[in-house]
Amino acid sequence: MKEILMKYMAKYTSLNEDEQQAVIDDLQIEKFKKGTYLIKQGDAPTKRCYFVLKGCVREYQIDEDGKEVTSNFYTEEQAISLFNIEEPDQSSNYSLICLEECVLVVADLESELEMYKQYTELETMTRHMMEGYLAQVQNEFAKFIRSSPEERYKTIIQTRPDLLKRVPQHQLASYLGMTPESLSRIKKRIQ
Repeated sequence: MKEILMKYMAKYTSLNEDEQQAVIDDLQIEKFKKGTYLIKQGDAPTKRCYFVLKGCVREYQIDEDGKEVTSNFYTEEQAISLFNIEEPDQSSNYSLICLEECVLVVADLESELEMYKQYTELETMTRHMMEGYLAQVQNEFAKFIRSSPEERYKTIIQTRPDLLKRVPQHQLASYLGMTPESLSRIKKRIQ
């Protein structure tokens, strides 16, 4: 797992190998069983964040009608930020659950800030990573809004085909903004 982090840091920083190893040695890497909640909707805010080394984490919320609405799936080499600094009294609006056994880098704001002081390039790496992620989310959201359900499904086939095998159909349908029945019809039509 640490090889993934080394590769990632080499891509985004100019830290030498010894510095990269020192950073990795300071990181907290944890395994989570399938079905483990990282946070539940309504929980108190957390200052934890995660980076997925292995596995799939689902982000969802329960709407006013009691229906689960999936808003994201996080897989390998994706960051999950939960910092709720601006409104510390607000409870979580969503839940995060491990859909598979997961290996995650676990950090909190204080430890991250300490690492930034020691290795200034990490802050730049995190900023670049978050800028890239924000641009990706903005593009995906804009495309999602203007796409038909069938186009959304085709986009998933092209951009994240692994989700088709890793995620239950009803959760994928929710993520794509349709019913499981509609997704089944679209899949049959495309095949």
